[in-house]
Amino acid sequence: MSKPLHIVVLAAGEGTRMKSSRPKMLQTLGGRPMLLHLLDTIGSLEPASTHVVIGAGADSVREVCGAYEVNWVLQSERRGTGHAVMQAMPGIPDGARVLVLLGDTPLIPASLLHGMMDAYEGPLAMLTMQPTDPHGYGRVIRGPGGNIIGVIEHRDAEAEQLEIREVNTGIFMADSERLRAWLGKIGCDNAKREYYLPDILGHARDEGDDIQGVIAPDACDLEGANDRRQLASLERRYQRRMRAALMDAGVQLMDPERVDVRGTVAAGRDVLIDINVVLEGRVTLGDGVRVGPGSVLKDCALAAGTTVKAHCVLEEIETTGPCEIGPFARLRPGTVLSSGCRIGNFVETKNARLGEGSKANHLSYVGDSEVGSGVNIGAGTITCNYDGANKHRTVIEDGAFIGSDTQLVAPVTVGRGATIGAGTTLTRDAPPDALTVSRAKQTTLKGWKRPVKK
Repeated sequence: MSKPLHIVVLAAGEGTRMKSSRPKMLQTLGGRPMLLHLLDTIGSLEPASTHVVIGAGADSVREVCGAYEVNWVLQSERRGTGHAVMQAMPGIPDGARVLVLLGDTPLIPASLLHGMMDAYEGPLAMLTMQPTDPHGYGRVIRGPGGNIIGVIEHRDAEAEQLEIREVNTGIFMADSERLRAWLGKIGCDNAKREYYLPDILGHARDEGDDIQGVIAPDACDLEGANDRRQLASLERRYQRRMRAALMDAGVQLMDPERVDVRGTVAAGRDVLIDINVVLEGRVTLGDGVRVGPGSVLKDCALAAGTTVKAHCVLEEIETTGPCEIGPFARLRPGTVLSSGCRIGNFVETKNARLGEGSKANHLSYVGDSEVGSGVNIGAGTITCNYDGANKHRTVIEDGAFIGSDTQLVAPVTVGRGATIGAGTTLTRDAPPDALTVSRAKQTTLKGWKRPVKK
């Protein structure tokens, strides 16, 4: 029976090179904090326990990661990676395997970690890589027979050692009781007076242990993010991965390099996404959905056959059948469109339900409203739902026709089949199957002359 797995995530860094008020682990990748990506990957490993070492912004990190079952370990004085692992060891029993991961390497594939676990023979293994540019990484030192004998940090390396391309990823696996003993022996005789985790390698060698070294096939999977440039590089890699998954699922991307996914997307068959589209949160696209260029969708569920034209912004909206939206429409949270609805250019909705076949084609605001089926909302119509303190609801029943430039002052109801004349300000309920209109009397002043500039 294999030893239980305990995972230690080093997530205490402040990330000063990010020049941000947020801690490093909460810098976003694909619209989510970096640490959440790694915690999702860890879940697939099914560890006995996950120990996350935190320091900078500890309270914020705990709050953001509150949905995950982890053992929080506070590193109040940050004195290097070895010191960080020391803080977690009291919560790890003997007879366990310990996998040490870095919180700022969010794109490490679960398959790579599974492979390392399967190959592990104990008592110590480390993951290495060969990046295009090894600057800043600790160089892996191998003996004459090719065995790993140690790692020298970049700042402590001599010129000849800086020519080595194989570098330490910071990812180790060790038997817990041996790791505990090695950590007790490492010192801080280095440029920064810190305890480096790779220093356990020397003690393992002194005890006659071979150190397993696994070279990652793709160094990009293990790249970290210490500054904005590196974070941007990770973002592009993440986006390529997400776009590839969409296309593998059958989604047509008109230009994959110009679509960004910042959440999760579930798509049916024959979905088309045009250029410069951003998908955020949880997005569901039914069969045949088309999303036009320049649109932003956040937490949306679009039914089969829905078309979103160019430059629309949709947030927390739902369509229950084929609908036509845009161009230049803004649909805000709580909007539900039934089959056959049409929302046109420069129309805004919020907390509004529209029945089958209803339409608002131009320049309107529909908020806090219940709109029946077959309703026509004319250009320039506004539901006046806010009195400065409270929101009020507008009800427009089936078959009503709302003329252009109408103000519906809520709370108000427009009856079934009613017609509201253009330019009306409706302050009382309009009866069904009747014309309701409110206008000032039209007057022509004879003899009036337009002023002339002096």
